[in-house]
Amino acid sequence: MSVFGKLFGSGGKGGKAPTAQEAIQKLRETEEMLTKKQEFLEKKIDTELMTAKKYGTKNKRAALQALKRKKRYESQLAQIDGTLSTIEFQREALENANTNTEVFKNMGFAAKALKAAHENMDIDKVDDLMAEISEQHEVAQEIADVISRPVGFGQDYDEDELMAELEELEQEELDKNLLEIEGDVPLPSVPSTSLPSKPAKKKEEEDEDDMADLEAWAAN
Repeated sequence: MSVFGKLFGSGGKGGKAPTAQEAIQKLRETEEMLTKKQEFLEKKIDTELMTAKKYGTKNKRAALQALKRKKRYESQLAQIDGTLSTIEFQREALENANTNTEVFKNMGFAAKALKAAHENMDIDKVDDLMAEISEQHEVAQEIADVISRPVGFGQDYDEDELMAELEELEQEELDKNLLEIEGDVPLPSVPSTSLPSKPAKKKEEEDEDDMADLEAWAAN
């Protein structure tokens, strides 16, 4: 029987195959045991190396025996390293298989639930229901459009006439503002002092004065 057969038991006739969880647990226990064996061998190797150094040339026979034991321990340590690599690979494969099994079970469970949910649903009924919902949505939209439409109580107005009236009102308002602005501008005040007035003469008097001046000039 192989090493793994001894670890996990026989899977032949009359024997029940272990579950993935059981096998993973066994592999972890084996890894722990081999790891402790590694630590023990590493200490033994260090001890034998110190022994060989201690005797050196003083006692070559004891030094050589220590080195031989060291080589033997190193060989066992290398075997354990290889075994641990194999066990680690197998454990990871089992863990992945176990994960896939659980995923498969859950997907099957979900598929059954989905099938049960759709069992009482008819695609034709669903299609009819969606068509009815769409129709009622259109009716609701038409009702909302009618309600929101402005009500004119049957009276139609001429847009051009309304615009002309509006322009007329705006012009009146503009003229009113201009008058108010002109009324607010102060005009220059009339001078309070009167200008000197020249006495007015009649035309005849002016002519007589001119003639008198001329005669006085001629006499000289």
